[in-house]
Amino acid sequence: MIRIDSVTKRYPDGTVAVDRLSLEIPDRSITVLVGPSGCGKTTTLRLINRMVEPTEGTVLLDGEDVRRRPVTTLRRSMGYVIQNAGLFQHRTVIDNIATVPRMLGWGRRRARERAAELMERVGLDNSLAKRYPYQLSGGQQQRVGVARALAADPPVLLMDEPFSAVDPVVRKGLQEELLRLQDELGKTIVFVTHDIDEAIILGTMVAVLREGGRLAQYAPPAELLADPADAFVEDFLGTDRGIRRLSFFPSAGLELTTDAVVRAGAGAERVAAADAPHLLVTDAEGRPLGWAARDEPGAADLGTDRLLPYGRSFVPGVDSLRVALDCAVLSPTGWAVAVDTGGRVTGVVSQQTIAEAIRAAHARGRADRAGVAP
Repeated sequence: MIRIDSVTKRYPDGTVAVDRLSLEIPDRSITVLVGPSGCGKTTTLRLINRMVEPTEGTVLLDGEDVRRRPVTTLRRSMGYVIQNAGLFQHRTVIDNIATVPRMLGWGRRRARERAAELMERVGLDNSLAKRYPYQLSGGQQQRVGVARALAADPPVLLMDEPFSAVDPVVRKGLQEELLRLQDELGKTIVFVTHDIDEAIILGTMVAVLREGGRLAQYAPPAELLADPADAFVEDFLGTDRGIRRLSFFPSAGLELTTDAVVRAGAGAERVAAADAPHLLVTDAEGRPLGWAARDEPGAADLGTDRLLPYGRSFVPGVDSLRVALDCAVLSPTGWAVAVDTGGRVTGVVSQQTIAEAIRAAHARGRADRAGVAP
């Protein structure tokens, strides 16, 4: 465990970057530091590996003051990932990743074998091994940076806004990759971001810092969204925090209907049984093709060019109520399409039913916090 105990960082000109900050960072978790510019996020991160020394207070790693460890030994025991990856431009991908193992005395062959293993783990094709950083995309460079930080298998990984310089699609992929890696490796990760959405997606715990490096709230993401500590936190979370909170409500209990689902070429025999104004037409394998008006003659036999798009689909039990609601809102019919992990339709659900599930989830949440049965 990393423990930050009443730490203050004050510079000679009187500027206070971190002010009496106390945090306990659990092992094998992702703890996210988030807040506005100038709130001391990066300074706090650098206090852990002694790139910055505290003016007051202590930082403890597994109960030991980090100042008792030699700086080089401490830093080599921690992976460090920064914005734009910070790669050595004159070294190939595989040699960038092998940097820390080589510094620790590993032989070249062993270090490169470890680097090749990590390339595969972070989703980099081995054909990139002999390329240089300038020959990679931004997302590939960040993956190399993560692989390099993991090369010596450190228990602690420090990440300073590592995904902020890439486009939203690449960023989402990198976030998913980090969560997958964490599920496999179980590192203690401290992650800095200015993006509250990223903090909510990644964080096991989220620390919201105010300007001046003071802690505003420290809580799991669901608790943070449900119960902001004050007006500052509520304002920082934004006006759509209610929608974000739906990410923590499971969709497994949604009541799906198959009455409005008909297979292409099945004729009109199912049409009369449906209560929905539209029918979802699927292919022979049960995958969604699109929506047809219930009262349109030969609805199940319409060509795909005459069907309304079904939008996005969701997987009950895997995706959240937020995803299910988003699918319903994006659907031209107001109904969301549920599929299994193979993409085959398991049913459809209306916005109204999703809204009822949201109200029930809120009621359960209130009851849990009050310690009573819903």
